[in-house]
Amino acid sequence: MRMEAPFNYRDNLLYAEDVALDSIARRAGTPCYVYSSNAILGRYRAYDRAFGDLPHKVCYAVKANSNLAVLALLARAGAGFDIVSGGELHKVLRAGGNPDDVVFSGVGKTAEEVEFALEKGIHSFNCESEAELSLIDALAARLGAKAKVALRVNPDVDAETHPYISTGLREHKFGIAMNDVEEIYSRARWLQHLELEGVSCHIGSQLLNPEPLLAALDRMLELIDRLRAKGIAIRHLDLGGGLGVPYRPSEQAPSISDYITRIRNRVSGRNLTLMVEPGRSLVAEAGILLSRVLYRKRSGEKEFVILDAAMNDLIRPSLYRAHHEILPVKRDESRGTVVADVVGPVCETGDFLARDRELANVLPGDLVAICTAGAYGFVLSSNYNARPRGAEVMVAGNGWRVVRQRESFDDLVRGEMA
Repeated sequence: MRMEAPFNYRDNLLYAEDVALDSIARRAGTPCYVYSSNAILGRYRAYDRAFGDLPHKVCYAVKANSNLAVLALLARAGAGFDIVSGGELHKVLRAGGNPDDVVFSGVGKTAEEVEFALEKGIHSFNCESEAELSLIDALAARLGAKAKVALRVNPDVDAETHPYISTGLREHKFGIAMNDVEEIYSRARWLQHLELEGVSCHIGSQLLNPEPLLAALDRMLELIDRLRAKGIAIRHLDLGGGLGVPYRPSEQAPSISDYITRIRNRVSGRNLTLMVEPGRSLVAEAGILLSRVLYRKRSGEKEFVILDAAMNDLIRPSLYRAHHEILPVKRDESRGTVVADVVGPVCETGDFLARDRELANVLPGDLVAICTAGAYGFVLSSNYNARPRGAEVMVAGNGWRVVRQRESFDDLVRGEMA
């Protein structure tokens, strides 16, 4: 069963929870991102509750949306965090996250980042090479610490998703090949400042079919059995994230509860703590990009809707050819629809938010909501064409607040020198 959508029409006006989006636009300006706190918490709790009494930790993948308000909301709810950089750790700590609930993933951790994480006392590192194990051991020795580590295993399972976000095949840069992992664990057990207590995997994201995730789980459980038989006491299994969300009305996302129940049934009785790292499935549907129509333009047979939001604000359509539904904030069905390219002001032909899309017949001055933009939206935004990045807004019930100020022209040159 799908959860109630956080954005709904009331009397033909689009609301975020109990706040009309046009009222946000009047005060916060456009373009701006709007997030529903209730939607984020609802999806986090769906993961947490589905595990029941099985030892577990739901670690939010910070890369999906790293706004401090989002992180603080989840920290207060008891979430852990999956980070991929020292900067993300800094943000988690600033937001009130517990370092002991932080897992550090990523294929290219620097010595400075590892040392920072050790000093802060994070839970564990998901390691992606033997060289990384050696680095962490040496830095932990220098600090007089012992680092908990898990090897990220590449289970060679096809995630059947966009090639840019598929990470579980042998040709990908991530993880350690299944054929090599047992030998590496055997050698690493002699590194005195490491605790080899876990295994991890992550095969990709935006999976609408959970079967590849469950196939990877089965391979990981077989690996754990072999490692334990060799005396390597594996205590936790990190399954990464990957569960998808519906970007199109025709798509159906997997049930979080059903997916976690199937995991729990496979793992029950194995004396393992389970960790998952959802990102997109927590925040994507909880966010929209609010934008205003600047112009309508016709060129031959081609119709264009030109917005004040562009590829620098939301790059997913240009980068992945990703689909985002585009809705009018004020619905007027008497106008009918139009088939158009929805584009922004950036000086690139690749600056589009939709192509040949049938959408409401919006006019200059109208507001639109670009849906399912809470994940990999603002975090991938840039200042290309010297465009200040927009504001971010958090809604809770009938209240809202700006949680990141709109950038100014002065922000564009901060740190530069003529």
